[in-house]
Amino acid sequence: MKLHDKVIVVTGGANGIGRALCRRFAREHARAIVVVDIDEHGAEAVAKEIGGAHFCVNVESEAEIQAMVDAVIVKHGRIDLFCSNAGIGVAGGCDVPNRDWQRIWEINVQAHIFAARAVLPGMLARKEGYLLQTVSAAGLLTEIGSAPYSVTKHAALAFAEWLSITYGDRGIRVSALCPQGVKTNMLARAEERGATFLSAGALEPERVADIVVEGIDAEHFLILPHPEVLEYFRRKTSDYDRWLRGMRRLQANVLAKA
Repeated sequence: MKLHDKVIVVTGGANGIGRALCRRFAREHARAIVVVDIDEHGAEAVAKEIGGAHFCVNVESEAEIQAMVDAVIVKHGRIDLFCSNAGIGVAGGCDVPNRDWQRIWEINVQAHIFAARAVLPGMLARKEGYLLQTVSAAGLLTEIGSAPYSVTKHAALAFAEWLSITYGDRGIRVSALCPQGVKTNMLARAEERGATFLSAGALEPERVADIVVEGIDAEHFLILPHPEVLEYFRRKTSDYDRWLRGMRRLQANVLAKA
């Protein structure tokens, strides 16, 4: 899919990967870029920079997502590419409070479902459309130290797979963006907790955005800014028990350093 003259929506667009995507899409001469974030001032700043529009939306709310989609379609007639990029991290395991499990589920999974529910009717009617889901390498592998992040990212990947299988022959393209460390606020907060194992290979968001444009152009389902993730995934699927032993060793090293 070429992004020239396309109408694009990016959630979580005020900073990090989302902001880099908006800026990169502008360089591709998209017709309209809609910057969506709960941080209204941040979204407005990015929109002004790239000549786009902005919406303050809490992606936990299906009503707010639907209202934003309706407004974009009224103004531009369609949405060609919807980037479900907003996401959060929560450290901890089974002891994480229910309210935190619920919130990360709603943002990392339900928001993708709400977005697809809102845009698919129009895309299917036109027999074309693209959904980019920001997942994480944690969706293919796991996240040391965070059960909620691992679980929700696995679920987000599963939903992206289902969308591609169900609608791929009806003109809908789906990509799952699965980076490891990216130099964003989320990584910075992880480093503050002593979780620095992703820092060494962390990429700038701008590099991730370049790779996303390449992946969308090629219509690849998996977009992997860190190529080594594919090798890790192959090892996981070829010998699950060996992979689990390796991950336990990695976890022990991470805990020792923390």
